[in-house]
Order: sequence, then C-alpha cells, then structure tokens
Amino acid sequence: MRAYKFLAEDGLGVFSRFAWPLPNGGPGAWVESEVVVCRSGVHACRLIDLPYWVTPRLYEIELDGPIDRQAIKIVAPRGRLIRRIDEWNEEARGGYTRMCRERAAELAAAAQPPGLWAPRSQTIAGPALMGFMAARIAEELGGIDGYLEERMRQSAWLADRVGLERALLVLLVLAAGIAALAPAVRSRRPLVASP
Repeated sequence: MRAYKFLAEDGLGVFSRFAWPLPNGGPGAWVESEVVVCRSGVHACRLIDLPYWVTPRLYEIELDGPIDRQAIKIVAPRGRLIRRIDEWNEEARGGYTRMCRERAAELAAAAQPPGLWAPRSQTIAGPALMGFMAARIAEELGGIDGYLEERMRQSAWLADRVGLERALLVLLVLAAGIAALAPAVRSRRPLVASP
C-alpha cells in the first residue's frame, strides 16, 4: 500500500527520532517493527490524515503487511520510503500556513461575537498549529462535523498543492463518507479554547 510519511528536516521521525533510510536514486531500505499503535510499527498517513502530521519533509512510503487503520493514521509492520515529495517545500508550507490562517480568520468572523477566535495578524505559527486552529474554530462553530470538514478542506489543499492529483480523487470519494470518522474523533477529549 502507498501512503505518506512526514519527517523532520534531518530525516528523523518526529516522535520516535528514528533515522529513516532515505531514498537515494531508489527506494530506501525496508524498516520492520512490531505494530503497537503510537508506540511501534511503521506509522504513515493517508491523504486525509496529512493535516494532522505536517512537518518539514514529506515522503511517499510503501507499506507491507497487515494495515491497522486508525482515525488519523495507519500503521504497518513494514515500510520503506519511496521518494521525497519535493513539492512540499518552504513555499508550500508558507502557503499552507497562510491558507489556514486566512481560513481561521474567515471562520472566526462568523463567530459570535465576531472575531472572538481570530488569529492575530502577527501570529507566528507553523503550518501544523495554524491548521489545528482553523479546525478547532470550525468545530466550535459547527461541531465535530465542522472540524472534520475543515480537515478535509486542508487535505484537499495539500493534495492539490503538492501534486497528489490521483490521491485527490480518492479524497473526494472519502468526503462522501466523512461522517464515518465522526465517532472516532468524538471520542477524543474536548479541547477548551484559550482566552
């Protein structure tokens, strides 16, 4: 199965700090690990999961073995990096951050009182935080469906921007079934907006 993997700039896993064998003219070496979700195994993203895991480097990854499908990630016992997605670069990250900041401001303008959650224009935050802020404002306005719809919008933007067009078709099909994700997301602890 093909999926996506975000890594730090140095090729390390953001949480595991595992040094991934990077592709160099061909796929990287296979990595194997027992699957224990959030502890071990090869964790990756479907297209719809990308906004949750944004970091500086994006790779296409090939997974092998039984796939454990979670609400916002997938995990397999084996995987290898196929290629770096060069279109996910500083310019794309900046564009995504701006899009999320503008979307958060647009959503906040619809809040009562207007602008209650709007990010300040001088807010300096990276793409992951701005995406989260926009999704949380959408959740405050439209419940869990608003949150999921905003994350879907972010996924579509990312797919379009970095040229994952074939995956975009899958994303559009998934959009019809977004309600299926709602119970898994609803089970997470609610977050309280900061004053």
